[in-house]
Amino acid sequence: MDLEFRASDPFVGPADLLALPLYSDSDDLPQPLRELDARLEGALARARRTGDLRGREEEASLFYLSGDGGPSRVVVLGCGSAADADGETFRKLGGRAVREAEKLFLTEVAVCVPGFAASSTTGGGGGQDVSPEEEAVSRVGPDRVVQAVAEGLALAAWDFRELLTESADQANEERPPLLTEGRIHAVSATEGLEEAVRVGEALAAGQNLARDLQARPGNVATPTHLADVAVGLAKEHGFGSRILGPREMEEEQMGALLSVARGSDEEPRLIVLEHKGGADDVPPVALVGKGLTFDSGGISLKPAKGMESMKYDMSGGAAVLGAMKAIGLLGLPVNVVGVVPASENLINGSANKPGDVIRTREGKTVEIINTDAEGRLILADALSYTRDRYGPSAMVDCATLTGACVVALGHHAAALLGTDDGLQDEVRTAGELAGERCWPLPLWKPYRKQLKSQVADLKNVGGRPAGSITAGWFLSEFVGDTPWAHLDIAGTAYGDTELPYRRNGAFGFPTRLLVEWVRGRVV
Repeated sequence: MDLEFRASDPFVGPADLLALPLYSDSDDLPQPLRELDARLEGALARARRTGDLRGREEEASLFYLSGDGGPSRVVVLGCGSAADADGETFRKLGGRAVREAEKLFLTEVAVCVPGFAASSTTGGGGGQDVSPEEEAVSRVGPDRVVQAVAEGLALAAWDFRELLTESADQANEERPPLLTEGRIHAVSATEGLEEAVRVGEALAAGQNLARDLQARPGNVATPTHLADVAVGLAKEHGFGSRILGPREMEEEQMGALLSVARGSDEEPRLIVLEHKGGADDVPPVALVGKGLTFDSGGISLKPAKGMESMKYDMSGGAAVLGAMKAIGLLGLPVNVVGVVPASENLINGSANKPGDVIRTREGKTVEIINTDAEGRLILADALSYTRDRYGPSAMVDCATLTGACVVALGHHAAALLGTDDGLQDEVRTAGELAGERCWPLPLWKPYRKQLKSQVADLKNVGGRPAGSITAGWFLSEFVGDTPWAHLDIAGTAYGDTELPYRRNGAFGFPTRLLVEWVRGRVV
């Protein structure tokens, strides 16, 4: 989708569909809605008086205009209370505008956000009375408002259709065309908001890449395919790149990653991208993502029902590649390394068996209790490699790691664990900005005892109690003194959704969180 920002009246110039937000606590209509009411000869005000148009969340009312060079359709979208508005409110606004356009089989949509006048003249305060719309824009920040709307538009317009044949797509008359154009209007806006659109567009582009990779089936999105995508990103954005195959992994003594990969005919890859946006002598920040492109569970076989969704077990790796794309598009002035250990977890005569003992790159031995706890094995070697080769100032990894995370937090937040309180605070703040929340779990020492093995340095699982925490403890054994945070995204990376800027299936979580965290590290 091509996005454009205009500090102009949305009723000047044609539009197939114009979306206008309405808050439930707005006593007076803001200017765009007053203009609409005049064109409707007071119908909007009458609907307000009768209570048929209250601005309640999810409320939508469509009006048809005569045109006269302006928009031919206007949809008024209820957004709830302006006092409660945050970035997610505006992200949803963009997404809902796209969904309304899709219902009408349109290919372009415009969104106007009222409330920018006060932010550009009084800062939303100064003792002057401000409207709920102005207060909401001022509190969230004009740039954040525009960025969120841009994200919502571009994310909602994504739809995975690349494996449909042209004849099948044309035969499906219920499938709307993809939206190609989006405009954001903010009357009397401050300067610099074109940059906010560019940021939102870049974050969405990265997340949409992650969603493409997630949505591709396991026979397409193999470890080799992920490596090829990474090489393409390196060429496109000037990244340094390094792809390790089995031979290089043997040289690095990555016994954990190789042990998982031995169960499959597909070769593993360790994918490394380097964005050199900062000074040469400044250590990078590191993003590490689990790239398990299909997970059968190995000998500890998963149930057949729903196993097709295990193509999503590479969601952490997809998010890291998506984040690197966004970082490249934005040209962030910070050094970043993205690392993705990629493998399959299948079954053959060489696959890991329960009771086997493997040796990690770190030199620590691990007793395999459950072959379905393979993600932490490939991450262990990737974390230790990243730490030793790049000496990062901080590492954040993300992985669909444990079902226990879903039990603990459901599908609304990722679990956050780590060794550095300040880093965890940074990640949580980034998640709030991105609308991709995470919540901390403790890494207390008593939990480490659950990983004690009789025959090795540690077991790869610690039993059912506190499964997400013991998995985090396992990973912490391989980060050394590097400040480190871990995001367990098992409940948030994919599934069914109620958010208008998502579709069922691949979510791309936590691509935008990772980028916002890196943006927060820019000095």
